[in-house]
Amino acid sequence: IAAKNIVDFIQEDAQEEFGWKLVHGDVFRPPRKGMLLSVFLGQGTQIFIMTFITLFLACLGFLSPANRGALMTCAVVLWVLLGTPAGYVSARMYKTFRGKKWKTNVLLTALLCPGIVFADFFIMNLILWVKGSSAAIPFGTLVAILAMWFGISVPLTFVGAYFGFKEKPIEHPVRTNQIPRQIPEQSFFTKPLPGIIMGGILPFGCIFIQLFFILNSIWSHQMYYMFGFLFLVFIILLITCSEATVLLCYFHLCAEDYHWWWRSFLTSSFTAVYLFIYAVHYFFSKLQITGTASTILYFGYTMIMVLIFFLFTG
Repeated sequence: IAAKNIVDFIQEDAQEEFGWKLVHGDVFRPPRKGMLLSVFLGQGTQIFIMTFITLFLACLGFLSPANRGALMTCAVVLWVLLGTPAGYVSARMYKTFRGKKWKTNVLLTALLCPGIVFADFFIMNLILWVKGSSAAIPFGTLVAILAMWFGISVPLTFVGAYFGFKEKPIEHPVRTNQIPRQIPEQSFFTKPLPGIIMGGILPFGCIFIQLFFILNSIWSHQMYYMFGFLFLVFIILLITCSEATVLLCYFHLCAEDYHWWWRSFLTSSFTAVYLFIYAVHYFFSKLQITGTASTILYFGYTMIMVLIFFLFTG
């Protein structure tokens, strides 16, 4: 009887060691391109907090749609003041990834994504200047934005990074193996790309109706008043992104693929690709734009929106 119990125990123990349990020694292995991932996480945190506060203030009635530019001004000011969380999260994650180039990390967090957005925005504004449009932002305003970026946001990012690097790295519950485990051959649905493509469908389904009204308010000059409903959609989007990412990453871990860091970011951020596809559909089906300059303006501003949404959902 004792021998039979021992055999049963060994068989049960062997049955328990399958799937995600087999990769417990590799699951916290630092990802490739950890520098870039930590920068994206820091910028995403900054955009998330900015969006939450802006929508909350709009729901309370502080940002009236009748006051043109109030919403955008509030968002820009909040983004400038929220450099500290971005620097802290980026530095803390980069230290957890055992990165050594901390100066590069801080500079990229402060300059990479904002620099891309500003360069795109400047080119769009330059086109408006050439066309003599009244929608062009004055040169003095651009200088003021640059001054706020380098005079306030960048120093605050450095402050956040200072505290982030002073903290201890995030402690993992298990020790990482010295030798990486070989990943078995994956089926089609457990390969990275199909999972990432599927992961963005549900989050996009939460927002595409509101996206139609938002695009109408931007390009068809219609007022947008449904901030309460938009805030509810914002909460649903957060929950959907989280649940879809956790579920798909769990399936990949069960398939003994422990490269989950980037996959967890890209699974939900792929929603931005669907947003771009919808924006293209909206351009050809709803707008009557024929000029080259107007087309460049539309897709230029759309790319800014897609990049911000990519970082936010990731």
